Amino acid sequence: MALLTAGPGTIGLTSRLDICRLYTMARRKNSSPQTQVLLAALMERPGTWAYGYELSKQTGLKSGTLYPLLMRLCDQGLLEDGWRDPQQRGRPPRHVYRLTPDGLELAGEVTRSRQRSTRHGRSAKATA
Repeated sequence: MALLTAGPGTIGLTSRLDICRLYTMARRKNSSPQTQVLLAALMERPGTWAYGYELSKQTGLKSGTLYPLLMRLCDQGLLEDGWRDPQQRGRPPRHVYRLTPDGLELAGEVTRSRQRSTRHGRSAKATA
């Protein structure tokens, strides 16, 4: 605690160090709409390696969204990545991605969930 004195009166100025704990809320793993779109795209050909550019065209995700998602999914063990030699001489190697068994399981859940919500959305619109 620090006290400042100014003339005849005293101004109490306190400084306190609070030790706080950060509690994180349980976040549903990979719940963003962009992640769901990406997982659904990868689920269309689950055992196949896919290039980032190809995934960008397929999903409509911009590179500033897509590549951080790909890196995060790799870090979480849901995707495996690798490098492939170019098909044309003089081109650089290409970074490729595919679902791991855990990623395949999650992508399957996401795909089923998206299909259910689409089905329910259509039936709700049809009855309205």
